[in-house]
Amino acid sequence: MHLPHDMTHSEEALDEHLSTPSEAVALSLASTSGPVVVLGAGGKVGPTLCRMLRRALPADRQVFAVSRWSDTEARASLESHGVTCISADLAAPDAWAGLPDAGAVYYLVGHKFGSNTNPHLTWWMNAVVPGFAAARYRGVPTVVYSSGNVYPFTQAHAGGCTEQHPVGPVGTYAQSCLAREQAFTHAAATWSTPVAIYRLNYAVELRYGVLADLAAKIVAGEAIDVTMGAVNVVWQRDSTDWSLRLIEHARSPEPFILNGTGPETASTRHLASRLGAALRRDLTFVGQEAPEALLSNAARCHGLFGYPQTTLDQAVSLVAEWVGAGGRQLGKATKFQTRDGRF
Repeated sequence: MHLPHDMTHSEEALDEHLSTPSEAVALSLASTSGPVVVLGAGGKVGPTLCRMLRRALPADRQVFAVSRWSDTEARASLESHGVTCISADLAAPDAWAGLPDAGAVYYLVGHKFGSNTNPHLTWWMNAVVPGFAAARYRGVPTVVYSSGNVYPFTQAHAGGCTEQHPVGPVGTYAQSCLAREQAFTHAAATWSTPVAIYRLNYAVELRYGVLADLAAKIVAGEAIDVTMGAVNVVWQRDSTDWSLRLIEHARSPEPFILNGTGPETASTRHLASRLGAALRRDLTFVGQEAPEALLSNAARCHGLFGYPQTTLDQAVSLVAEWVGAGGRQLGKATKFQTRDGRF
């Protein structure tokens, strides 16, 4: 895909790029009918995912974006692009009856940061609320965003966990993500709900993600911890494209599970060094690369949907340009270097 020249100078140009669907998205969505409901649409991925849906679908198919919408600017922007926004606190059991019916559902609800200090909220959001969603939209094809955190750490040279690797979540967040998956697995088995589970780690764009985290630390003169010596990343537009196309693979009684990330096992030290060189900053490293890291193997995803259209090299250059120019950050660090599951 051609990357727009002004993407690193305008958030609107960036969002326009991140929400550009491939022709394959429309073809996949044609396997469904009726309105599309996006649950948890107000997070990092949701707004541009909703815009991509709107651009890929025929005008007579509605896109409903459900969130608390504490970010009123994001809501107004989505509505200006033809997405119908619905305000709802999805943590409340009574909120679900009033939501619109759907022909397809994308589930993006989740809670990560603060899971160590407020574990009951994390378990409620990641383990209980999925049950509300699965019951409300029983029988409706559903793509569920999950996380590669459900896997155990593996040797950095081993290529990462495939979808067949036994899960081994560490900590409250990862364990509750697996509970989310099990809620929808129950719906697939009990109500014949077609389900696809998308285990993503980590999406990146200019305002957040592993690369932006590293670049921000470099600009601030902070040391880079390389104990988590390797990481997977994927450009968010590619990831969103894949997740939308995943709807045609949703199935029952067993969900279809797919890892979503880039093809590289990327060295944290190398990524930081590349960013440091582009930003013309000296680097300080701390720690020593551990032999194991949280890594996923996305070969199945690339076999279905192809390799990312935006390469890791392009992403590094774009992030360095954006951060170096003082571009806005979302302030939502990935904390990808966390090794004890305490977010």
